[in-house]
Amino acid sequence: MRERVVIKWGGGLITDKSSFCTPDLEILERLAQTVSACQSHDIDVVLVHGAGSFGHLRAKHWRLHEGILPNVEFEPDNICTSQLEAVNQVRKEMLQLNTHVCNALVQKNLTPKIHPPHLWAKNTGPDFLGSLERFLEQSDAQIHVTFGDVVDVEGDQQFGILSGDDLVVRLAIELPQVKRLVFAIKGVDGLLRFPPEQANENDLIENWSPEIEFEGTHQSEIDVTGGIGLKAARGSLIASHGIEVIMVNGGKSERVFGAMLGNPVRGTIVTAKK
Repeated sequence: MRERVVIKWGGGLITDKSSFCTPDLEILERLAQTVSACQSHDIDVVLVHGAGSFGHLRAKHWRLHEGILPNVEFEPDNICTSQLEAVNQVRKEMLQLNTHVCNALVQKNLTPKIHPPHLWAKNTGPDFLGSLERFLEQSDAQIHVTFGDVVDVEGDQQFGILSGDDLVVRLAIELPQVKRLVFAIKGVDGLLRFPPEQANENDLIENWSPEIEFEGTHQSEIDVTGGIGLKAARGSLIASHGIEVIMVNGGKSERVFGAMLGNPVRGTIVTAKK
């Protein structure tokens, strides 16, 4: 059986996070090429992508990560007048972003197989429910693709946000032959000791474990998941199962490709607690 790599394309990397539903088609084209090249090296790819401006802005306005809030009065946005309408709209917008992702893959002669989480997953966090059997079928040029989404949640909450950073936990740990997980992130080479606007190239943490402090930037005003800190925490959990985990600058496609192959590249290797 061929080895597998799980790759997470950050939502901020593949979209303009400050503008509703705006993909970065140039980045998508370059990233799709790395997937194609990886497949040609006999490595199967499971792709998870974030939401960026296709999910976070509307989800933040309607506080979808908190579940149903019947006692809160919300200002209508340009499309939605209620949280339930917003749930359906965010799901539609995630499918729109996924279409851009898949179009980029198809242009590289790849065959994406799409798994929208709201159709098969339930609950949030790394222990979400849902069978991964759909990811097992594999044929030449086929790429399994899933993404952060609004999913049903058991109990009074009714719904919540299942982050792509939580999806990769089960995909990396439970699918057979997964050798490594690569986080392709925007604008930085990995985890930095100081926020990006204060850091220089010497502040990259090349090997990180949870006892090492770092200061990442979390755009809490628009982000409804955990930002770089969640990636680090989930990456460490995955590394504890003997899987290689690395964060790289997604704007440097040669690094993304090298990381997918398991070659040494500039980035942050994430390890488990010592």
